[in-house]
Amino acid sequence: MMSLATLEMLLSVNEGQLIEEIIISLLATPQLAVFFEKHPRLKKALLKDLSGWKKDLKQRMQDALVPAQLSEEFELYRQSLGISTDAFFNQLPSVIAKLQQLDSPFCREAHQLQSGKIENRSARQSLFVQRWRISLILQVTTLHKELLEQEKEQLLAELQRRLALSGNLEDILGENERAAGRLWDLTKGVNMTSAYNDQLLSRYSDFLRQQPELEKIAQLLGRSQTAQAIPDDSVVLEPMTIMEKVPETVPEQVNGLNQSDDILRLLPAELAMLGLEDIEFEFYRKLLEKQLLTYRLQGDSWQERKVLRPITHHHDEEQPRGPFVVCIDTSGSMGGLNERCAKAFCLALMKIALADNRACHVMLFSTEIVHYDLLSIDGLEQCIRFLHQTFKGGTDLAACLQETALKLESKQWIDADAVVISDFVAQRLPDELIQKIKAMQKKGKYRFHAVSVSNYGKPSIMKIFDHIWRFDTGLKSRLLRRFSR
Repeated sequence: MMSLATLEMLLSVNEGQLIEEIIISLLATPQLAVFFEKHPRLKKALLKDLSGWKKDLKQRMQDALVPAQLSEEFELYRQSLGISTDAFFNQLPSVIAKLQQLDSPFCREAHQLQSGKIENRSARQSLFVQRWRISLILQVTTLHKELLEQEKEQLLAELQRRLALSGNLEDILGENERAAGRLWDLTKGVNMTSAYNDQLLSRYSDFLRQQPELEKIAQLLGRSQTAQAIPDDSVVLEPMTIMEKVPETVPEQVNGLNQSDDILRLLPAELAMLGLEDIEFEFYRKLLEKQLLTYRLQGDSWQERKVLRPITHHHDEEQPRGPFVVCIDTSGSMGGLNERCAKAFCLALMKIALADNRACHVMLFSTEIVHYDLLSIDGLEQCIRFLHQTFKGGTDLAACLQETALKLESKQWIDADAVVISDFVAQRLPDELIQKIKAMQKKGKYRFHAVSVSNYGKPSIMKIFDHIWRFDTGLKSRLLRRFSR
């Protein structure tokens, strides 16, 4: 069967213009206009996808198949081209009968042209073929519009679903335009329209707002990398003024001895030779040869001098913010309020990761390890599954840290922040694992953070971490935080 792309090429239908009209009419729909006014950041993210939509629409239109009736009519039209006038009129009754059988829109006009009053048979043949071609072009154009209208309805339904989901999530996770753009990408192909799922995200977001200290810890942890001074590659010669001491032309003070013929500044020992007849001639010889010892008088002055010196400029540059690897203890002691705090804390880190274009990988550990990649293609679905998890089991912190260390060795996890959320009531870590983590810390490419939800964690376990953030969930600590706000 002939494809629509072949027929379009033969009949020269302006497909690009049709697609452009559909996109413009789609963006002008009242539903989208109201939503864009409410969420301008999502509008910018959506507009970036326009070229992709046009490309996909064009590809689907090219791959669409022509209806069998239109394909047969076009074959009949092509067979009628290039034949003689006599053969054309001999075949004309069977052609019209076939058009009537195919229920062609051109059938009625074909009857009129067959019984026309134009005596020139060649002119009648040319007119018939020309009008038939125009009819085919109209049919193909109509087919394009029908297909594009169907695509428009499907795309509008998909956009409304994604915009509704993105709009709900923007209030929870959309910190800036980059976060809004990534949220828009995450909603592609995700079916998460359940009201319960929306309420679940909103519930943990509301809980996080009720715990500002917990959210502050997430902010401090996420921005814990400090700026460092980076020297420029090129060295620049810059002028500078220095003060230097130079001899003064006018004598000011005695500055040592020298040999000369200056009689006014002779040493007394040299003058004594004149009083001794035996060595008087020695005095005159030294005088002629300027070898008499005399006082040296000299003055100094300070003068400015401009010189060029090499200067290396430094600029402060933030360390690259790598992905988050969040390890959450799901033992029985982490249930209840600790569980809610851990999940809300992960939601806060996910929000930071969206805003900073970072990855966020969650590992739940008890007797086994479960992985969730919150910002992958299906990250929202994984996030919902993570929030549905219940915490009950044992604690195997060593196995989780071992797997985290193995994960960080791959190139995509360089500059990662490894975060462990636990009460740190666990078994002692193996010495081999401790040495491995310390070796990774010395490289300066990884940071290990501990978020302790209890004041009873073992210090021997927590001492391996670069930073320890405490958020005690005990009754006394909760009351102190409540009344200190």
